Amino acid sequence: MAQIKDSHRIRVEYQDELARLEEQTMEGFDMVVLALDRTLEAVANQDIELAQIVMENDDQLDGRYLEVHQGLITLLATQSPVATDLRLIAALLHVIKNIERMGDQCTNIAKLIPLTGHDPPSDDRMIQRIVAMGKQVRIQVVQARRAFIDRDVPMARNLVVLDDEVDQQNRECFALAIEIGDEPDRREWAMTMLLAARALERIGDNS
Repeated sequence: MAQIKDSHRIRVEYQDELARLEEQTMEGFDMVVLALDRTLEAVANQDIELAQIVMENDDQLDGRYLEVHQGLITLLATQSPVATDLRLIAALLHVIKNIERMGDQCTNIAKLIPLTGHDPPSDDRMIQRIVAMGKQVRIQVVQARRAFIDRDVPMARNLVVLDDEVDQQNRECFALAIEIGDEPDRREWAMTMLLAARALERIGDNS
C-alpha cells in the first residue's frame, strides 16, 4: 500500500512539474511581446537608450529558455513519460527554443539602432512600414500562444496566412529601400532598416 501511495505521489508531482514548465513556456511568449513592444518603440523613435534596455533584458529570456529546457530534459531522463506527455514535452522543447530565437531577433533589431546614430537620415515611410510589420508580427506571437494553450489547430494553421502578410510587408520594405536609397547616407540607413525588417520576418517564421 505504501508503495502504491509513493507511486501516486511521484506521478502527481511529475504532472505538476510538467504543468509548471508549460506555464513557464507560455510566459516566455509574454516576455517576447514585451521585448517586441519596446523594440518597435525604439525603432519608431530611434531611441538608443530603449534599444539598450532591450539588449540587456534578453538575458531574462535566455535564462527562461535554460530553465525550461533543463526541466524538460530532467523529466525525460527521470520519469519515462507516456506517449501523450512525451509529445507535449517534445513540443515544449521546440516552442521554448523558438521563443528564445524570437528574443534574439528583437535584440538584433535593437543592436541596429545605435548604428544609425542619434539623428539618422530616416524616412518616415520606412519607419511606418517597419512598425506596421512589427504590429502584425505581434499579433502572430499572441495568437501562437493562444493556439498552443487551447490546442487550437485551426488557429495554429491560420498563422501561416498571417505570416504571408508579413512576408509581403517585408518585400514592400525592400522596394521602398531601393526607392529612397538615392544618397549614400540614406542608402546605408535604408539597408539597416531592411535588416530590421528581416529580423521581424524571422520572428513571424518562429511564431
